[in-house]
Amino acid sequence: MIRVATDVGGTFTDLVHFDPEAAPGSSIVCAKVDSTPPGFENGVMNALVKTQIQGEDMDFFVHGSTIIINTLTERKGVKTALITTRGFRDVLEIARGNRPDLFNFRYRKPEPLVPRYLRREVTERIDYKGNVLTPLKTGELRPLVDELKEEDVDAIAVCFLHAYRNPDHELAAVREIQRLWPEVAVIASHVLSREWREYERTNTTVAAASVQPVAYGYLQGLETHLANQGFSKTAYVMLSNGGIDTFAAVRNKGITMVESGPAAGVFGAAALGRLTGIQNLITLDIGGTTAKCSLIENGRVRFANKYVLERTPRYAGYPLLVPVVDIVEIGNGGGSIAWVDDAGKLRVGPRSAGADPGPAAYGRGGKDFTMTDAHLLTGRIDPEHFLGGEIKVDIASINKAADDLCNVMDVSREALARGVIRIANNNMVNALKLVSLNRGHDPRNFSLVVFGGGGGLHGTDLARTLQIPEVIVPVNASVFSCWGMLQSDLRRDCIVSTPLVLTATNANEIDTALRKLEKQLKGELESDHVDTLKLRFQRMLDMRYEGQEHTVKVAVPATRVDAGMIERIQEIFRDEYEREYSYRLSSQIEVVNFHIAAVIPVERVTAAEPGKTGRNVGDCVRSERLVDFGPFGVHRTAIYERALLEPGMIIEAPAIIDEPDTTIIVDSGRARVDDFGNIRIEV
Repeated sequence: MIRVATDVGGTFTDLVHFDPEAAPGSSIVCAKVDSTPPGFENGVMNALVKTQIQGEDMDFFVHGSTIIINTLTERKGVKTALITTRGFRDVLEIARGNRPDLFNFRYRKPEPLVPRYLRREVTERIDYKGNVLTPLKTGELRPLVDELKEEDVDAIAVCFLHAYRNPDHELAAVREIQRLWPEVAVIASHVLSREWREYERTNTTVAAASVQPVAYGYLQGLETHLANQGFSKTAYVMLSNGGIDTFAAVRNKGITMVESGPAAGVFGAAALGRLTGIQNLITLDIGGTTAKCSLIENGRVRFANKYVLERTPRYAGYPLLVPVVDIVEIGNGGGSIAWVDDAGKLRVGPRSAGADPGPAAYGRGGKDFTMTDAHLLTGRIDPEHFLGGEIKVDIASINKAADDLCNVMDVSREALARGVIRIANNNMVNALKLVSLNRGHDPRNFSLVVFGGGGGLHGTDLARTLQIPEVIVPVNASVFSCWGMLQSDLRRDCIVSTPLVLTATNANEIDTALRKLEKQLKGELESDHVDTLKLRFQRMLDMRYEGQEHTVKVAVPATRVDAGMIERIQEIFRDEYEREYSYRLSSQIEVVNFHIAAVIPVERVTAAEPGKTGRNVGDCVRSERLVDFGPFGVHRTAIYERALLEPGMIIEAPAIIDEPDTTIIVDSGRARVDDFGNIRIEV
């Protein structure tokens, strides 16, 4: 029986299937098809058809998707209302005063996701300790519900003050709303987040409410399609926290899928690190629309409690309190459009040509010059074997799109293409610095793992700039996120704000709080009929020095917390804080959030070592062509067929390694094929 993972991106839908009973060398099959917005599930089914997979053949199915983030960024969620504590109607409007563009006097805060006329108040009040000050007046909900019916609202977010400490009022309000209006989608803040900060919690709740019907319909539709194909097992979804969970558990919490695909890639890189014995990795996933990067230190993936939607250097964006793998994402991918700003400067992204019409090279009516077009003009991508020959490159359209920019900038096509690639590289270098140098990590101590359709095209340029000694391009790099899903465990997170000073006198209270959350998570899993026999917990604490505002997340041992353990946790925090901020204080340490992850291991795909035929590396050369390597000049270059490369082979620069869905550039040094078929490039 085979295991299948699918990943829906803005441009392509990827599929990886693993058959443990297949012949050596054919156990893993990959496919890439066009995404099919707005019916993204059709792309998934097209990928299954392309690989001739029937539902009854699948023993395991996991799915990642951009449906949630696309729905939010394109404002295609349902009409949503907010019901909150009396006096707090305008929390979304007030937001935060953190202006990223400090000297822009025309700066405007993000528009609230729910307009004021759809925000309602109800009488109730709970204090910061969870004590009831004013009981909930449920009788006030009926007229509010009647008003929202008149406004044709599709979803209601309920967020009360301090519900993270005591959710009783939210629970009562949701029950009453569902009794009065069973058809409406309704979600309460405590279901999504038990952290403090009213603006962030409220924004998370309204965002989740706006996509809840979308997520429910999408997952239910995909599940129906799979059932019609004969799939009868449990289907899983990849979550932003790097774990998977069942369709049934995620349907009503679609916001937890906001970064599902990128998270899978990071966990795939961590699995690759375990396989190759490399503990320190920086990951870079370049797709058709975006580039995503993260950092793995000592084999440990970093996590964050907050994801910020649409954040840029000039825009604050929308905070979402959902556990996420710590990822930095920018709008640079193969479909990123090159354009000239008002000052006459060339820019690349964040707008993308997407899958339709796509880059000019696709010949589908795309009139904008993109990063993919630039790689084709420089000869880095082979126009005769573009996407394995599935797309015939439209050279005339590329030239026309290039000429429109060349005329504005008074440069040649070759100079334009070089400029687009350099600008995109600079954008990506800045993103890589955010996850490394800006957080106290020296890139020279890491290897760079590049994947996605564009990873191999940019890896060596980026590594050279940051002095990273090695670039690793994994097997099946263009669909690597799918492979990562097959390496991910079932995971649920619970984060609760309970400020406590980290002292020996509070050891018992801290231990009790951790064990309470573990018991709660285990109960949730058991109520969802999940086998908890192999359940294990990961403990993390968000801590800070007393008097500070923000926290540092640290992993702590999953053992009883006593006075000796308190001293150990204090030292772990001080070391982590010093690494990130370069100093330590003698101040008291305060625990702000208790973070427990419940993890149930899932059977993972194991990578088999590819066989050897004894062929020479010269036998793997498919052709030669002129390639523009930018600062290294234009060279007649050997083009190697990756499918023919075998472990132990050495490829000297300059060289191009080609496979159907991606291209790997070796512009200096040399590349070698390791025991598992990964390309390791010395920079």
